[in-house]
Amino acid sequence: QVQLVESGGGVVQAGGSLRLSCAGSGAGSGRTFSSSVMGWFRQAPGKEREFVAAITWSGSRTYYADSVKGRFTIARDNAKNTVYLQMNSLKPEDTAVYYCAARMPWGAVGFNSNDYANWGQGTQVTVSS
Repeated sequence: QVQLVESGGGVVQAGGSLRLSCAGSGAGSGRTFSSSVMGWFRQAPGKEREFVAAITWSGSRTYYADSVKGRFTIARDNAKNTVYLQMNSLKPEDTAVYYCAARMPWGAVGFNSNDYANWGQGTQVTVSS
């Protein structure tokens, strides 16, 4: 199974930016990663995990939650087995643990956490007001 490791979280003031990265590694990771829809989710304290963004295996299509549309951008580099989440104009309500996740290879885009089979350990993003 491909291992996913997030990085790039931290503390930032409202209005600032962060870029999260999620790198896939392990046996067969290159072929698996490049054929999988990748998603970003987040979970704030006391709340359920929610969809943030997703990108198709080729990178040709992206999808966003309404709460982040126009502020966040998801991208991927299959040569590096890495997916990114560029977060701009951050707000205090964006504070959460952010997780990247992979669907099974060749699966369709999903917007629920149950659609994703493989998860990273998460990275904390804190936006101060």
